[in-house]
Amino acid sequence: METLLRIPESAEPNTLNEVLASLKKEHFEPRLESKAWGDWIYLDGYKSVISIESNRGLTSTATIEHAEGEEDGEFILCINRTFARLGWVGVDDDGEYPL
Repeated sequence: METLLRIPESAEPNTLNEVLASLKKEHFEPRLESKAWGDWIYLDGYKSVISIESNRGLTSTATIEHAEGEEDGEFILCINRTFARLGWVGVDDDGEYPL
């Protein structure tokens, strides 16, 4: 399962450091890895990963790739709070929704 997240078009992008700091406020231990095909945020103790698009350290789009058993519950509530704090929204077939 995947969850798509983004900043509304009217908002400015965040820095990767702002995203990492917001994850830390939810008591995650994030680790950013930059690969040739994109940036990935790994969270110690979890199998889910966050694929995050960045350009010169700025980001406005991310995809949470949920591992089995991590699709709901406290884990996803904390992820949603992380990105909601930054003004991001979720995106599904019906459009944007608040986190």
